[in-house]
Amino acid sequence: MELAITQPADFHVHLRQGTLSELVTPHVRKGGFSTAYVMPNLKPPITTTDQALAYKAALEKIEPNVQFLMTLYLSPELTPNEIRKAKHAGIAGVKSYPRGVTTNSDGGIESYEAYYPVFEAMQEADMVLNLHGEVPSDPSHNIHVLNAEPSFLPHLHKIHSTFPRLRIVLEHATTRAAVEAVKACGDTVACTITVHHLELIVDDWAGQSWNFCKPVAKYPDDRQALRDIVKEGHPRFFLGSDSAPHPPDTKSISTPYCGCAAGIYTSPILLPLTAHILESFGALDRLEGFVSTFGREFYKIPATGSKVLLKRATDGASFSIPEEGYELKGESVVPFWAGKQINWKLSE
Repeated sequence: MELAITQPADFHVHLRQGTLSELVTPHVRKGGFSTAYVMPNLKPPITTTDQALAYKAALEKIEPNVQFLMTLYLSPELTPNEIRKAKHAGIAGVKSYPRGVTTNSDGGIESYEAYYPVFEAMQEADMVLNLHGEVPSDPSHNIHVLNAEPSFLPHLHKIHSTFPRLRIVLEHATTRAAVEAVKACGDTVACTITVHHLELIVDDWAGQSWNFCKPVAKYPDDRQALRDIVKEGHPRFFLGSDSAPHPPDTKSISTPYCGCAAGIYTSPILLPLTAHILESFGALDRLEGFVSTFGREFYKIPATGSKVLLKRATDGASFSIPEEGYELKGESVVPFWAGKQINWKLSE
């Protein structure tokens, strides 16, 4: 059995910098994707058009056969004039990180109202606002990793009601509440879902650092809501892998002073893995919409080139995800489900 998929697009991926970027950037194409929406949370973060263009050039030098869509990091330095400059230069969007909720978010925002002039400029320029949909943990208000996403959703509704023509993407939803919130919004609000959140629940990361990411996987009912919306084929819900590479020692080790790194790495196996997991809950017929056409339509990014072919294992055979991971110049990464068997691979 083979499937032909219109050029897949990953609308949320981390490609890092330096040698680690050299290692992981070619994995976008290795995983079956030709378009990558690149996150700006580097050290230091990408806050200007010139920085974004320089980063894009570096990525294109590593992998010239991928279309890289660049973003800016929402910060106090970002102005309406910079938004207009970014739009003219082809920058696709602006990513908002609440302070301290995930990797390299120490410079994240604390108040959205301060950025309303920027959002107005984005609305006029037709740029996309990408929202990491969590609020920082706050024990005094009973806010923690399991309810940080539902606690954020009033911010989504307020921004949407204030700027109804602003295209907004709620990133990597993990809860039924987030799914319902996006469904309740207008057509200018969409949502990405990762493939690992279609598989994991809270039990899978409690005590297992390789399954730990931000936002964390939630309850079985939340996972079911994600699966149901994918199975429905809702056009405003599509793949953003949030593939986040970390060196293995930062994933596998924590200390009394430092937790393990938050992030799951899926890029090199992304399309076969997505096919496998969607098939597991009866949504294989939604694969092309989820990994390609829905996101492309929302972002107004047409597909180019030939379709990507996937081949299913036959006669009880399966394909193994590399257990040893990937290495380059002393840097290494280990993918999600390393050593496990899946039923799909890219057709050669």
